[in-house]
Amino acid sequence: MKIAVIGVGYVGLVTGVGLATIGHQVTCVDVDENKVAQLNEGISPIYEPGIEKLMIENINENKLSFTTSYEKAIAGVDVVYLAVGTPEGDQGQAELKYLKLAAKQVAECVTNPITLVVKSTVPVGTNREVQNEIQSLTSHSISIVSNPEFLREGTAVYDIFHGDRIVLGSEDKEALKKLTEINEGFGIPILITGLESAEMIKYASNAFLATKISFINELANICEATGGDIREVSRGMGMDRRIGAAFLQAGIGYGGSCFPKDTAALLQISKKVDIPFEMLQEVIHINQRQRDRFLDKLRSELKILTGKKIAVLGLAFKPDTDDIREAPAIYIIQELLKEGAVVTAFDPIANNNGIKQFGQMVTFTDSPEEAFLEADAALIVTEWDEIVQTAPNQFKKLMKQPVVIDGRNSFDEKAMERAGVNYMNVGIGEIKELVLE
Repeated sequence: MKIAVIGVGYVGLVTGVGLATIGHQVTCVDVDENKVAQLNEGISPIYEPGIEKLMIENINENKLSFTTSYEKAIAGVDVVYLAVGTPEGDQGQAELKYLKLAAKQVAECVTNPITLVVKSTVPVGTNREVQNEIQSLTSHSISIVSNPEFLREGTAVYDIFHGDRIVLGSEDKEALKKLTEINEGFGIPILITGLESAEMIKYASNAFLATKISFINELANICEATGGDIREVSRGMGMDRRIGAAFLQAGIGYGGSCFPKDTAALLQISKKVDIPFEMLQEVIHINQRQRDRFLDKLRSELKILTGKKIAVLGLAFKPDTDDIREAPAIYIIQELLKEGAVVTAFDPIANNNGIKQFGQMVTFTDSPEEAFLEADAALIVTEWDEIVQTAPNQFKKLMKQPVVIDGRNSFDEKAMERAGVNYMNVGIGEIKELVLE
């Protein structure tokens, strides 16, 4: 089937490539001419393992192309996907102006009835509102389907072909039948819902996963105070099939383009309908406190940060992506700079994005060793292989003070101790006698 995808950001590109790979004819639209030219050469604007290989294969088979022209992409197609960004607004709400502008441009270009598929994450009620707005702009029938994405950065190529479910929300049976046929090639279970339910599933899923992360991090703090080991606790919890092991790794909190934005947006939705979501509010607060607790360990150890050289190892919010949006490292660096620290940083992929963010205020290096050379402390923020495979004796050998604070529990504390490193991690407490009243 001929399909147009509007928006070639993270979601749009992976969606377009995935649809082409299962046999559809896909044209993707982006307003940036230079970006489109690179895309047509098989060069991805995002770092995502495996994406460029599939791009090149589908381009060479004439199943995938990129253009700046809405008219060219939409002419004669039956289905248009909207994958436009919905960034967080100043009050935590999802910003919908880009989505509505793209929908309006689609409506002005259609020459036949179409099904408009919204991949963008939008508040409950948005799809119905968009359908009403754009239908007034054209005499051609426009059916709308909510099809939220569940891609994980770093594994998105795998996820699009091996996801847990595909959610299709609509009240138009013909549109649902068409979208079911389109997605059958993925071989993934398809769940049919109403529009509002599909919109809520995306927010609810991310909010629940964020809740698991904040829960295990708060539990890690209790372990530190009581002598427990959060790694053992997580394993014990995860063996219960009702709970599951995913998202029970203690650390310094969630980040990225989805969890912070979606939890804030769901909180705003709850306020709008006057249903206080106090638990979600606390999830967000815990996530922020976890970063501050991490910094407090550094302050406790060095006392004064002014003039101290601090190495931040890892910038991306997780490995296998260059995304630094809402990454814990960005907040940590900002706080270090406020306190007068001299910051060096290393990330194998995200250094360029870090340079765009901080410029000359931070020194970015080509290796972790170069970053912590003569440093007073090293902070493990992202568990890249290039970082966690560092030999413990290198910290002792190269640092001014071998102080390592590990926000990802990625090193063996006994090996670090044997190497003479002053090592601190998350959720591993010293055994002490408790008096419980």
